[in-house]
Amino acid sequence: MQTRVLGETGHESTIMTFGAIALNWLEQDGANQMVEHVLDYGVNHFDVAPTYGDAELKLGPKLRQHRDEIFLGCKTQEREYEGARHKIEQSLTRLGVEKIDLYQIHGLEYEEELDTITEEGGALDAFREARDEGKIDHLGLTSHGAPKLILDAIDRIDDLETVMFPLNPVVCATSADHNYEAVLERATEKGIGTLVIKAFADGSWPLTDELPETDRPFANWYEPVATPDEIRERFDFAASRGPTSVVNAGDPKLVSMTLNAATRYDGMNEATQRSLIEQSRHNTSPVPEQLHH
Repeated sequence: MQTRVLGETGHESTIMTFGAIALNWLEQDGANQMVEHVLDYGVNHFDVAPTYGDAELKLGPKLRQHRDEIFLGCKTQEREYEGARHKIEQSLTRLGVEKIDLYQIHGLEYEEELDTITEEGGALDAFREARDEGKIDHLGLTSHGAPKLILDAIDRIDDLETVMFPLNPVVCATSADHNYEAVLERATEKGIGTLVIKAFADGSWPLTDELPETDRPFANWYEPVATPDEIRERFDFAASRGPTSVVNAGDPKLVSMTLNAATRYDGMNEATQRSLIEQSRHNTSPVPEQLHH
């Protein structure tokens, strides 16, 4: 599988990042098998979070066994020092490791959150302290909020090394509202690694009363594309826009198809990309405010 340098971290991340939320819906044996399966394809960048059910615990055994092969990303939704410090220690314990390679502000959505995170006594103080102690190597940010907010964060956080954000044909077609391409461009200019989520989003799920969450065929926040050809097309599209790496959709049933797409990736020409964007111009955006990654 191809690799790309993750900004100024210097890490050569595979063009697919394993979103370990997929482990949450598996028993431990199945989780172990999935991690081995992902590693067999050469994936070396994993991403997990304490809000992903028991995914940290499910990842732990194989993570410890293969620690040298995995660049580990984790994150927190805590915005103040005490809460963030607690979550860092909790994740280290649950994962059973001494260090997290990339620790990220998780799901930034509002300007006031950014103010809290960056001021004295904010979460960044905890991140930097843990980095000084050798418990974290690199600092990052994830968001599906307004692109301008991510751009503000890039301007305000001098030691920010990665950003994670949505990118797919629907987003590109509605760039006035969801101009994540500007985030990609700014981050690349500043040597910040770029991780793409929601590459496989087809749209929002029908309203809950039409399709209860328990009846959804996939355990995703959004309705995903789900055939091998569609997944390969979406992977090729996202990877061709130039990010460091593309995160798989969260449902475990979709992981193997994404691994196959990532292994076979050989680019997508601009005409095909433009055609996909045009086809998506009237789709519902798969990044509505209520969705979380």
